[in-house]
Amino acid sequence: MLIKQIMSTPVVTVSADAPLTEAIRLMLDRHISGLPVVSEATGELQGILSEGNLLRRSEVGTGEVGHHWLFWLINPQALTDAYVRANGLFVRDVMSFKVRSVSEQATVRDAVDVMERYKVKRLPVLRDLDLVGIVTRRDIVKALAGMLAPTYEEPATSDKEIRLKIEGELKAQSLAPAASVTVTVEDRVVHLRGAVFNETQRQAIHAMAKHTLGVKEVHDHMIWVAPISGTVLPSPEDSAVFC
Repeated sequence: MLIKQIMSTPVVTVSADAPLTEAIRLMLDRHISGLPVVSEATGELQGILSEGNLLRRSEVGTGEVGHHWLFWLINPQALTDAYVRANGLFVRDVMSFKVRSVSEQATVRDAVDVMERYKVKRLPVLRDLDLVGIVTRRDIVKALAGMLAPTYEEPATSDKEIRLKIEGELKAQSLAPAASVTVTVEDRVVHLRGAVFNETQRQAIHAMAKHTLGVKEVHDHMIWVAPISGTVLPSPEDSAVFC
């Protein structure tokens, strides 16, 4: 799935020269937690203003950040910067200038990788240098919700097509070692047999099979093999039958 399929557009933006009160009101009115900052002259992305930029403010008594006196001696510029962020009245005073962005042709996986690596919640979406959208964690969750929504009219999918789809996904995602899991499908009911080596692996394989289009039920007959001791245990489903 590409970013351009799930991004929010048009983008609500703000100028670096805008009063901070204006930007805050815009965020509250639009129910958004971050604003891309763009040049009024060129439309070029210059930074981003987020709720995190507004946490250290003198108005609410959070402006002072405690540091050892040696910190200020070594890095006096930090004292000035902290004061401006805590007391500045314009967007440029508190915005983040380092912006992580993503292309509209990037995949959702690319965006998630960037979000996790740099601990950010939103990414401006660019077409060349033009800002064309924004993608947030919420956009990704909404896309997931749409994919997980129940399908009330399932297309006619043959047992063979279902089996090939599951086998292909097992191989593509490396969910199990080669030949350790076999798949059979009868009347769109999936039976999983073979061996898994941890419960996380079992859960992933079961979830993947269950969400394959056309599948009605999944039955887990995969045994669990302890890697060190070689102990073999039946699946939870089979254990319940034997008890």
